[in-house]
Amino acid sequence: MELELWQLELKYAALRIGEASRQARAVAALCEHGQQQPVLVVAGGGADRYVLIDGYARVRALGELKRDTVHATVLALTEAEALVLAFRLERNRARSAIEEGWLLRELVRGHQIAQSDLAAWLGRSPSWVSRRLALVEALPAAAEAAVRAGVVAAQAAMKCLVPLARANAAQCERMIVNLGSRRLTVRQMARLYVGWRAGNAEQRERIVDEPLLYLELEEKEAAETPPDPATEREQRLVRDLGMLAGVCRRVRDALGQREKELPWPAVVRYAWQEAQSSFGALVEVVVGGGRA
Repeated sequence: MELELWQLELKYAALRIGEASRQARAVAALCEHGQQQPVLVVAGGGADRYVLIDGYARVRALGELKRDTVHATVLALTEAEALVLAFRLERNRARSAIEEGWLLRELVRGHQIAQSDLAAWLGRSPSWVSRRLALVEALPAAAEAAVRAGVVAAQAAMKCLVPLARANAAQCERMIVNLGSRRLTVRQMARLYVGWRAGNAEQRERIVDEPLLYLELEEKEAAETPPDPATEREQRLVRDLGMLAGVCRRVRDALGQREKELPWPAVVRYAWQEAQSSFGALVEVVVGGGRA
C-alpha cells in the first residue's frame, strides 16, 4: 500500500548506524530505478499512523528527494515480532555486532522479552545474545552516539572503544568528546588505543585530552623513523593472530548454535582434525621456542 511519509513513526531509527555513503547510494538507486522494495511497517498508536520497522535508509532517501509517499507492507504483528522478523529476513546489509546489540537491548528493555526467549526467536545461541548485550552495555553514551552518527566506525568501537571503556569508561567518554566530529579510520583509532594501553597514567591522560595531537605527533615520528623489518614482522604476526582469534570465535558461535546431541557430519569432523593438527604444530613452535 502507499503511505504518506508523515504517517510514519520513526521510533527505531537509532537502531541503525547512519552511513553517508550508504545513504547516497540509496538516493542514487531511487533516482535511477524508483523504489524496488516496500518498507515494513506495523500499525501505530493513532489513526492512520504506522511504525516503520525496516527501510529507514529508503525513507530518508525519499525525503531527500522531496517525495511524499512510500510503498509499504503492513505486517499484522506486534512491534517486537516485526523487529525480529526484519532481522531474520535481512538481506541488503548485515548489521554490525553493535547494531545487533542495540536491537537486542530494545527488545529486552523496550518490549520486556527475556534473553532466553530472544535466542530462540532470533535463531541464535544464548551466549550470542549475552555477548551482544554486553558489547553495547560497555559503551558510554557519547561513544554510542558517535557510532550511531557514523563518526566512529563500528569495527573501531568493537576493537578499541569497548575494551577501553571496560578498563576506564570515563576516559573513553572524554576521548570521544575531545575527538569531536573528526572521523578517524579504524587504524587511527587502534593507534590511540594501543598508545593508551601502553602508556602510564600521565601519558594516558594526555592521549585522552588531546587524541588528535597524539596522532599527529605519532605520524610525524613514524615518517622520520626508517621502517624496522622486525617491527613489521611483529605487526603482521599480531594481525594474523587477531584474525585467528576472530575465526575461533566464529567457530565457537557456530558450534554453540548446533544441537549438542546431533552428530557432526564427516566433513566437519575431518576439518576439525585438520584444525587440531595445525593448532598442535603452532603450540609446539610457541612452547618449544620458550615464547609462551
